[in-house]
Amino acid sequence: MKFAVLDFETTGSQPADEIIQVGLVIIDQFQITDRYTSLVKPGIGIPSSITTLTGITDEMVADAPTIDQVMSDMFPLLFDCVLVAHHAAFDVSFLQKGLTKTGYPPFSGRVLDTIDMLRMLFPSISSLQLSMVAALFGLDHERPHQADSDAEVTAAIWIMCLERLIGLPLLTVQRLQHIFENGNTDLGWFLDEICLYKESITSVDMDTNKYFRQFTLNVADWGEEEEIRTEADEAGLGASFKEFHQSLKTALQEKFEIFEDRESQEQMIWEVEKSLEQDQHLMIEAGTGTGKSLGYLIPSIYYGIKYEKKVVVSTHTINLQEQLRDRDIPLLKAIFPVPFKAAILKGRSHYLCLRKFETKLTTRDYENGKEDPITAAQMVVWLSETEHGDEEELHFGNKGAQFWHSVASDTDSCLNRMCPWYKKCFYHRARNDANTADVIITNHSLLFTDMKAENRLLPAYKHLVIDEAHHFEEVASKHLGIELHASAFYHSLLWLYKDNRSGQLPMLRFRLQKSDDHQERVAAWSQAIDSVFPKIVKIKEDWDRLSESLYELLSSQSDPSQTENSQYVLRMKPENLPDNWRELVIMEDNIYLNANDMLRTLDKLLSEVKDMQDVFGVQGLVTDLNGTVKELYNHRDALHFFMKLADEGYVYWMEAGTYAKAKSLQLNSVPIDVSSLLQQHFFETKESIILTSATLSVNKSFQYSADQLGLTIPEDEENGKLKTVQLPSPFNYREQALVVIPRDFPMIKGAGDPVFINALIQSLSDVARVTKGRMLILCTSNRMLKQIHAGMKDVLKPYGITVLGQGIDSSNRSKLTRMFQDNAMCVLLGTSSFWEGVDIPGDALSCLAIIRLPFQPPNNPLVEAKCENIKKRNENPFMKFSVPQAVIRFKQGFGRLVRRASDKGIVIIYDTRVIDTYYGKHFLYSLPGPKIEHMTTEQMLPRIEQWMGEA
Repeated sequence: MKFAVLDFETTGSQPADEIIQVGLVIIDQFQITDRYTSLVKPGIGIPSSITTLTGITDEMVADAPTIDQVMSDMFPLLFDCVLVAHHAAFDVSFLQKGLTKTGYPPFSGRVLDTIDMLRMLFPSISSLQLSMVAALFGLDHERPHQADSDAEVTAAIWIMCLERLIGLPLLTVQRLQHIFENGNTDLGWFLDEICLYKESITSVDMDTNKYFRQFTLNVADWGEEEEIRTEADEAGLGASFKEFHQSLKTALQEKFEIFEDRESQEQMIWEVEKSLEQDQHLMIEAGTGTGKSLGYLIPSIYYGIKYEKKVVVSTHTINLQEQLRDRDIPLLKAIFPVPFKAAILKGRSHYLCLRKFETKLTTRDYENGKEDPITAAQMVVWLSETEHGDEEELHFGNKGAQFWHSVASDTDSCLNRMCPWYKKCFYHRARNDANTADVIITNHSLLFTDMKAENRLLPAYKHLVIDEAHHFEEVASKHLGIELHASAFYHSLLWLYKDNRSGQLPMLRFRLQKSDDHQERVAAWSQAIDSVFPKIVKIKEDWDRLSESLYELLSSQSDPSQTENSQYVLRMKPENLPDNWRELVIMEDNIYLNANDMLRTLDKLLSEVKDMQDVFGVQGLVTDLNGTVKELYNHRDALHFFMKLADEGYVYWMEAGTYAKAKSLQLNSVPIDVSSLLQQHFFETKESIILTSATLSVNKSFQYSADQLGLTIPEDEENGKLKTVQLPSPFNYREQALVVIPRDFPMIKGAGDPVFINALIQSLSDVARVTKGRMLILCTSNRMLKQIHAGMKDVLKPYGITVLGQGIDSSNRSKLTRMFQDNAMCVLLGTSSFWEGVDIPGDALSCLAIIRLPFQPPNNPLVEAKCENIKKRNENPFMKFSVPQAVIRFKQGFGRLVRRASDKGIVIIYDTRVIDTYYGKHFLYSLPGPKIEHMTTEQMLPRIEQWMGEA
């Protein structure tokens, strides 16, 4: 098979645009056999943005061949080839236009896209941008956005894809071919050809791979693992923790040529060990560079092995969970004198349900045309590699998350031991691993899910380490609250019944009626199913009307520019309800009553069918239906709870996006104060809880964090139940960080204040020129981010400095961070998610700009309700709650600058409230001792140049 790999550079992507360069590479039998490249005279001017992107100027194409000449050179090369391109639709449209315009017939051959192949064959690849893929595969890509270079790299990638496809097990290739069978697509044709070729050269080898129910897997049955250590091994722990710790340090010194003792990490190890031994709670603040993961893992694993007690480690983000699994645990396994087992356990929906996936492929239940088969193919390849079955390993296309939701593991539709996949099940494997582990790494969300499930998910434990602990109370509020997504309710109804042919109920009726046995019962059941259809339609229509009305109410009374992520948000207060609330409550009553009728009928039907499910072979279907029914009970109750607004301990609000209208509506009911629940389920029942983060203290005091969690700091901390420790930073902030405050900078007068914004764009651009980009700008609102982004882009363009904006150039945080690091002269603007968890060490980041102090918007419903509560106690909510919360976030933002002992840089605070107000000192006093100077805006640039010159 011959392939023609094609790439065009053009004056833009509109029909009126023209080709300015072509790159063509011919591949035959895995070898590049021919190349063609040429600039093209477009006959129109090249926009400056295209010149910036490609480096191709009007002068370069002035004497280039015309499109007629280029097409006559190219046309014979394309004959009998399959056309391949990266984002093929773009290149094919320009090829057809060029051919037709110059009198040639349009290209009528097969077309394949490297994007589709990469997604299927490399399911974990995190970016499909051509230069990112090239870097990942170690390919030289010297001139991105030039057609010859792009075509060359695309050809190399295509050859890798071919080799990968032919190297897959035969069964996997047959599965891929089956997914696209009967689709009449070029991709389906290609997989047919590959399958025939693969079958002709392969004899089935049962020993090379693990096969089960016509799938290639990478796992054996769980529960067959051997014990990892003997009693003799445990002697390796030494006579005391001191002795053990010393031997571990020796092992570390042997492993790393450069090993330095970190005083704060040492102190942390001892404090954690002591709190585990003495059944004490500990709040320990450890700044960047402490190495806090090892600071708590070393004593936790030691304690777990020594006393045969499980220690649970919980993180806020899945990211940190992955980092512990991929980086810290392997390091400790390599140096620990005793074998140990660490398990990762996530929420159930993170794991694939193999039974549901098999059913989806068998029934070809694909909702989204071309997208779903590609996602299914991606997952078939992934199954032959994965050991965990965890969605974090996959990078989906735009509809992938929807596909995953339909095949994710969940409690209500699980057959447990009755499932043919039970011993291969990824979720049960993870549970089994957790049951046999010394240390379990989970996340805050799962801790609360476990609490709500009466501790049936995690193995029994008495010792807990909470990392990223400044989020613990906030996650508790979210998880102990009740939320309803409009689309989730709608989808559950759709799963039951889409139309007379599709949906779980029509499927059940069809399967029952296929049987010749028990005709009378089948007729009664079919009648019950038919009686439910009109009710489902009625509930769906009523929910459409109610959610539309709620959305209208929300959008008419909310200003999205006031919120951080430009959402509509509206708090509902029982004492101040809108005029039409009574009508909306009547609508909800109708939904509630109809749902009751429908769910009662389905409960009765399912319990009868369940007794005979084996006879009819409908076990899987009955289980899935059960799951949907339970979901609908939850949706019904969540809606009812929200509309009644009866519990005074809750705050109620609606939110929605500005684009997807009522489909994006979300109803929230959240407890205002969760501290008593945290006491009851955690601090009073666990023997020791260690809370750690880089930001737990405000003004060198832990009082705010303790208050949030309902903890009391005793006078005698050494002997009390709770001890607090603030570790010294390992960095020399006085030498490494300069904080600059322009004291004459204008104060902001309301959102979008033009004087403030213009002064900001000017000052930030001046600084960016001095620092040659390498600047992260932290904003507190999307609206301001967009204004600054547009202004700076124009000012900095002539200096070759790129400006990237969150939500403008990409919404994916890690993708933006990578683009920023890969670009030598770059400015990055971010909002909420960039204030923490972003790690950009070294020269890529030298300047951090904080535009406004990160106070939560006062109209945030939960903030508002908490402040009202504090007022009722005759305390000052601003000083008691708003300031400490903003200080913690401010410290997180500051922490982005210095990530290593060799980093040096500047932080500019444009919010003069830090020096002009009585509360400003709390922000500056909470920082880890950098050099702080205030000066006029004019004096700022020379001072920055001087400071950077000393680096």
